[in-house]
Amino acid sequence: MTRLLIKDVTEKFDETVFLQGWVATKRDHGKLTFIDLRDRTGIVQCVGFGKMGELTTESVIELIGTVKKRPERMINPHIQTGTVEISVDEYAILNKAEELPIQIDTQGHEISEEVRLRYRYLDLRRDRMQKIIRLRSAYLNALRGALLKKDFVEIETPLLTKSTMEGARDFLVPSRFQPGKFYALPQSPQQYKQLLMTAGFERYFQFPRCLRDEDLRADRGFEFTQLDLEMSFVTREDVMQTTEAVVKDAVKQVGGKLRDEIFPIINYKEAMEKYGADKFDLRSDEEKKAGVLAFAWVINFPFFKKVDKKDAAEVRDSKSGWTFTHNPFSMPISEHAAWLLEGKNIDQITTTQYDLVCNGLEVGGGSIRTHKPELLKATYKIMGYSDKEIEQSVGHMLEAFKFGTPPHGGIALGFDRLVTLLTGEESLKEAIAFPMTSTGRTAVMDAPAEVSKEQLEELGLSVKKK
Repeated sequence: MTRLLIKDVTEKFDETVFLQGWVATKRDHGKLTFIDLRDRTGIVQCVGFGKMGELTTESVIELIGTVKKRPERMINPHIQTGTVEISVDEYAILNKAEELPIQIDTQGHEISEEVRLRYRYLDLRRDRMQKIIRLRSAYLNALRGALLKKDFVEIETPLLTKSTMEGARDFLVPSRFQPGKFYALPQSPQQYKQLLMTAGFERYFQFPRCLRDEDLRADRGFEFTQLDLEMSFVTREDVMQTTEAVVKDAVKQVGGKLRDEIFPIINYKEAMEKYGADKFDLRSDEEKKAGVLAFAWVINFPFFKKVDKKDAAEVRDSKSGWTFTHNPFSMPISEHAAWLLEGKNIDQITTTQYDLVCNGLEVGGGSIRTHKPELLKATYKIMGYSDKEIEQSVGHMLEAFKFGTPPHGGIALGFDRLVTLLTGEESLKEAIAFPMTSTGRTAVMDAPAEVSKEQLEELGLSVKKK
């Protein structure tokens, strides 16, 4: 027989069906045993006369039975299949489950993070987590669909790349073929997406995995997913309007509630004066309870800031005491281009950066990019770099900019954060299938871990204890 999905059993009244799934619950009543069988589409009650007594919850089984109509007083209005039940004729245990180390019939908030992530494959079975991960998939595809309608091209960029300054520490990967040299895992596809504009694609996007070796917080991990897009021949307003339209379209498709049909635009200085921060929450108390999303744009950021001496990455990247606020590839506003080139009024230079904030979080950031080599060199000069050092770091970008790179701009949206907001969760980890712990250890697998002496020797490495 062909397997029937549980959601379709109500269409098979008085027919014999073949089901497969997990035993969600089990109730013994003498010779009658009731189970709730669960698959990816739903749950249905199954009844066995003189059978199924040995089943354990969360065991994987298959069964053949007849779809029967429930008596009026026994109808369960809380599930899609509540008007029927399956009278079991025969069944088989495909994998018997032992007693579970965690309960999965609750919301899960009462269980420690360490234990939930150790048994994440069980934690993900709970109904709340299934809904979050499925909404994540639906939202990703809604964003993808909205972008494809606007003539964007989805292009993958490399995971093994070069260590460059993008505002955080790199994760390094040793080269076996070139001992003593290293790849870096990408903090973002920033440089490759700009090179794709040089390549003439004009409208690019992807959902890249980005990796940054930075201090962990509740809303930030070592690895995360972005929606990354870039556009040629555009102004700041063009990018903002396109991004806004795509985000609104996708949010509505997955049932999200928007506070504003047109996102407010607020200057950085105004935001700092009014809210004390460049990310803020515009919602009323009632809107917060209703799960409303309040998006807004923040524009006209300072290009540079003084180095935070407590931030090791900033101290390492800057040689002059100045560093960029967002990324070094941003374009200054046209009125301040001369200041950038001359290295004057550094604290007053304004960039074309724009951030998208929502409910008190930064959920995206972008800018019109530098597409002229002299402007990119000037940015690094302000940070104290010599011509030789600039060439070593971004010489490939300077070269590309000499061969007809169009004006362009883009944005990177924090996809994990957007899913967290859409689902009403507080922790970023709830929106990711296998997140890391707060101490940077992987879920389920025990990493980071030591590797064999042979592997280290093959790479020409030795480990020095701190």
